[in-house]
Amino acid sequence: MKSTERFNYSPDQLRELAADILAQAKTQGATACEAEVSEGFGQSVTVREGEVETIEYNRDKGIGVTVYVGKKRGHASTSDMTPQAVRDTVKAALSIASYTASDDYSGLADEDLLARDFPDLELYTPWDLSVDRAIELAQACESAALDVDERINNSEGASVNTNESHFIYANSLGFMAGYPVSRHGISCAVIAESDNGMQRDYWYTTARDWRDLDSETKVGKLAGERTVRRLDARKLDTMEVPVLFEAAIASGLISHFVSAVSGGSLYRKSTFLPDSLGKEVFSPLINLHERPHLKKGLSSCMFDNDGVATRDRDIVRNGVVQGYFLSTYSARKLGMRSTGNAGGNHNLVLDSTGEDFAALLKKMDRGLLVTELLGHGVNAVTGDYSRGAAGFWVENGIIQYPVEEITIAGNLKDMFRNIVAIGTDVLVRGSKQCGSILVERMTVAGN
Repeated sequence: MKSTERFNYSPDQLRELAADILAQAKTQGATACEAEVSEGFGQSVTVREGEVETIEYNRDKGIGVTVYVGKKRGHASTSDMTPQAVRDTVKAALSIASYTASDDYSGLADEDLLARDFPDLELYTPWDLSVDRAIELAQACESAALDVDERINNSEGASVNTNESHFIYANSLGFMAGYPVSRHGISCAVIAESDNGMQRDYWYTTARDWRDLDSETKVGKLAGERTVRRLDARKLDTMEVPVLFEAAIASGLISHFVSAVSGGSLYRKSTFLPDSLGKEVFSPLINLHERPHLKKGLSSCMFDNDGVATRDRDIVRNGVVQGYFLSTYSARKLGMRSTGNAGGNHNLVLDSTGEDFAALLKKMDRGLLVTELLGHGVNAVTGDYSRGAAGFWVENGIIQYPVEEITIAGNLKDMFRNIVAIGTDVLVRGSKQCGSILVERMTVAGN
């Protein structure tokens, strides 16, 4: 593990704070307690039209305390780490617990599920980035975008940011662990104009290790190219055609599935996929895996927010749902056990069916390539899906022209079953990794 000397508090000091919280909670009458102590800092520089627009620097710290008195739960937090503030926060959490109703499902994680092994997942790589160097990178990024085409005549700016943090999570079952993490990024957005109006687009790169970022000139060039290709967009007539979701937005389809089979939605019965475990929800082509221990993964972790050990598992196999996403609390509500997903999913990897982007276009033949989605027209209870979109019309497997002011509609249950291909053009930007996704048929509403 790389040095954490860049922080104001050492890992040992965070551990001492966490241990003190647990001891005070016990002394003040808690039957169980959990605490998280964290510290982080970051820097962000934005340049617009070659000039520095903003330079931001932040340094944060915080304590979160959750106490249990029997089955009553109370939570309090503070950004003050002084001894008096710690005592007051524990006291506040206990006061809140005294007013809450008893909940049979509340409490710490099952002890046998707590993490015991803590391998180094290489989640922390500091970036010694001076402000001057960050400005140079941002200027080079924006310049690369503006140089793409003379029709690019305005900019929303280019940004370079870096963030580092570390934390300790502890509970009264004897669990105490934590680690440092980093995340860095470069982004750019520009505007182009033709006789038919203006268009905007962007691009960005993000990584745990700054050396894994795309170059600033590549980010700028892609932002410029994506903006120019949208000029002179047309509208479409209403029709039913195949729809290809570009990799940059395709992960959103996986997000809708994750939400539908997450504990909160399941026990509240507010999902279009109730009781889906063991059922065929997707096309048989779909294989989705959770890989929480990927080195440098943007959503890698050794344990979840409850301290439960994370593990590799298949979520969907040949279209059939193999697992849900459950925290300790939601699992108990459902009569199940935690899957280590308190706080969310960890590196969901969707297997490709082997086609690159050009092959996906050829397979689609005639239809709509979607590169941007607008609005939030997704009903989590029924699965009805209707969103504004922009992208490109495709004929004979070749992109013909940009389109805008259209709506794509369907139902997620049908869309999942009608996935006919997943591309090899995987983008890694967050907790879901997938290529472009081709859906056999959707309604495209236009003129």
